[in-house]
Amino acid sequence: MQSNLAPQTQPASNGCTSASSSVISALEVETMRKVSKRLVPFLLIAYLVSVIDRTNIGFAAMQMSHDVGLSQSMFGLAGGIFFVSYFICEVPSNLALERFGARRWLSRIMVSWGLVAGASALVIGPKTFFTARFILGVAEAGFLPGAIYYLTNWFPSAYRSRVMAWFVLSVPAAGLLGSPISGALLNMGGVMGLRGWQWLFVIEAIPAILLGIFALYWLTDSPAQARWLSAEQRDWLIARLAGDENRRHAPPKVSLWKVLSDWRVLMLTLVCGSTVTVSTVLGFWQPLIIRSFDVSYFNAGLLTALPYGAAALAMILWGRMSDRHGERIWFNVIPMTLAVIGMVGTLYFTSLIATVILFVLVMVGTYACKGPFWALATESVPATVAAAGIAQINALGSLPGFFASSLIGAIRQSTGSYPLAILPIAVFCAMGVVAVAMIGRLQSKARWF
Repeated sequence: MQSNLAPQTQPASNGCTSASSSVISALEVETMRKVSKRLVPFLLIAYLVSVIDRTNIGFAAMQMSHDVGLSQSMFGLAGGIFFVSYFICEVPSNLALERFGARRWLSRIMVSWGLVAGASALVIGPKTFFTARFILGVAEAGFLPGAIYYLTNWFPSAYRSRVMAWFVLSVPAAGLLGSPISGALLNMGGVMGLRGWQWLFVIEAIPAILLGIFALYWLTDSPAQARWLSAEQRDWLIARLAGDENRRHAPPKVSLWKVLSDWRVLMLTLVCGSTVTVSTVLGFWQPLIIRSFDVSYFNAGLLTALPYGAAALAMILWGRMSDRHGERIWFNVIPMTLAVIGMVGTLYFTSLIATVILFVLVMVGTYACKGPFWALATESVPATVAAAGIAQINALGSLPGFFASSLIGAIRQSTGSYPLAILPIAVFCAMGVVAVAMIGRLQSKARWF
């Protein structure tokens, strides 16, 4: 973490000697090293567990669809209904985080979703499965935007693309690590009278509960309360974060409704929605698509993991390049376009090897842009309403996942074709490419708010 989050070289101000600049630089390096080591790995692991608990139904469905009577369209609806409750509770959850503090609220979220995810092993039919997925959305709502908002309160803007890339690295890492594990757990059927999919839900839920309890000890609400920083380090970080906000020239008070209804924020929501839909919905369906080539559970897990491994590496490298060049727009446009190409390619190349390669393109494109996107979003929303603004971008951005997951199931069931089922998502992602390009034009002509 230390080398990847090293400060960018900046010229000293006119009032600073080279000696004082050296002292300031050393203080910055040590402060950000401590903050990075303390917060980023923990939140990365927590979000990784969140993604596994959210998307492991793609593996569970290989067995449970028969056991509980799920058709392809029912599975799509169950995968998507999560996003309905997630959308409803997202903004209230982030407002509660501001009120009660990140440490307690993020802990509550982790324990809640862990309990609900584990209880999914008790479903006995489609209705109880739909209910479990809906409640899981309620329990998990607010974790991603809450963690992003929390990180913006600790990291100056010059670090955010890399930090967001490291944090959102959890998503492809969950696919890379979780896919083989989930595939292997399906083979535990018969142990203590439980089916493999039931063991999958129970075992993969335990880490969330343990992490939620540990969060009460490990997290700190704000830099001012960080006893693990020296007084000098706390003062430097508080001043640097305040300086970042002042340089954005945002008015001290901005109407919350003005931010939430601003069409530029809605465009950010469209961009978020296009990438979240691709990554999350394909996270549900990719194991089933690969399994359709008649490979074993374990091999399906390994092949599902490959695109996520490539995506994880791309996220880190792309996030560092975005910060180095100070560029956000093109660092979103290029990878998102790559994802569109990969999805359209599934219409023309239908072998197992070609499908895996195309999924590599899709996942690399979808995930590489996440660090630059959240850096762009957090730099665009005024700090006075950042909690609600970031939550809205993520909440509305997650809602299309409901329609997309249901649509894939319906198209797959009626046509028997996964490539045709994926095509609408490719079109939606292309709309996101257009939206982020328009945001770039807007930024060059006018100031936000």
